[in-house]
Amino acid sequence: MKQVKIDKIFLVAVLILSFGGFFIFTSASLGLLAASNSPFGSVTLTQFASLLMGLAAFYIVSKIPYKFWRKHALLVLIAAIVVNCLLFIPFLTLNHGGAGRWINLRFVTIQPSEFLKIAFIIYFAAWLAHVKEGAATFKYGILPFLVIVGILGGLLLAQTDTFTLAVIIVTGLGMLAASGAQWKHIGLMCLVAIMVIAAVAYLRPYARQRILTYLNPAADPLGAGYQIQQSLIAVGSGGGFGRGYGQSIQKFGYLPEPTGDSIFAVEAEEFGFTGSVILICLFMLFLFRSFKIAIRAPDTFGRLTVLGISMLVIVESFVNISAMLGIIPLTGKPLLFVSHGGTALIIILAAVGIIANISKFQKK
Repeated sequence: MKQVKIDKIFLVAVLILSFGGFFIFTSASLGLLAASNSPFGSVTLTQFASLLMGLAAFYIVSKIPYKFWRKHALLVLIAAIVVNCLLFIPFLTLNHGGAGRWINLRFVTIQPSEFLKIAFIIYFAAWLAHVKEGAATFKYGILPFLVIVGILGGLLLAQTDTFTLAVIIVTGLGMLAASGAQWKHIGLMCLVAIMVIAAVAYLRPYARQRILTYLNPAADPLGAGYQIQQSLIAVGSGGGFGRGYGQSIQKFGYLPEPTGDSIFAVEAEEFGFTGSVILICLFMLFLFRSFKIAIRAPDTFGRLTVLGISMLVIVESFVNISAMLGIIPLTGKPLLFVSHGGTALIIILAAVGIIANISKFQKK
């Protein structure tokens, strides 16, 4: 193993996504001015503070030798589970949109599932690196995966956070495939995952409604189909080059959650097809550079950790974009690096800092 400088292209991609995301967020947050008692100033300031804290976390974590996380992987996972269990304490839970996924500490709110995703990646990468070739067997590959997902799934489904569970499953399967698991096992797990998601959609009215809306978005244009209808209007009105920065019309009282899960629609309206392609290309640059770092990583833990974190970023981001384009059902999840959400921004930048540290080490 030899030490080199941090991957500069990867660093540039992260910085452009971070500051470019805030640039887009600032414009989208102008839509809050359409509401009474507009929180525009406080929301923008809070997001900027989160960006600064996230970049500080990125810098600090990039200095921590990545093997530290392998050594303490189990403790990291246990800590994340304990933090998520705090959601079951009524006076600490903040409900929003019918879901209790936030811990209210009065001076700040945090979304503990963001910790859980990264903790899972670190622990599962450490486990797969420990069992080595055993990852290809059911006993040491698929079975531990099912046990971990079962535990985390119980916590997440109690929060009605089905999408985060789906992201963990997809990321874990990707890590299993990269560690040499048999494709028949991967295929079986994909089938089980589809069955679980279908069962959740059937048993939970909100999930079932989103699927029905996806299948026929025009059925209830002023109700369940309102958000996707307004999103498509915003995207379509952007044309080739957009209306211009700050010129979105849809964000002023028409598009729900313009700073949250609908922010890509605002970006598409203001920057058009060209700006949207550039944003997607930045995410793809992040992904390809992460894969290069993973290939050069000196050990299995480093390789799988980079793979897991980069998959998490791309899956979440592209799911958000796809939902805003009507390609898949709405998920209610934000666009990473861009949407409002201090916890998500800080945690993902800290996680990306782990990739940055791994990029400083290569196989001889």
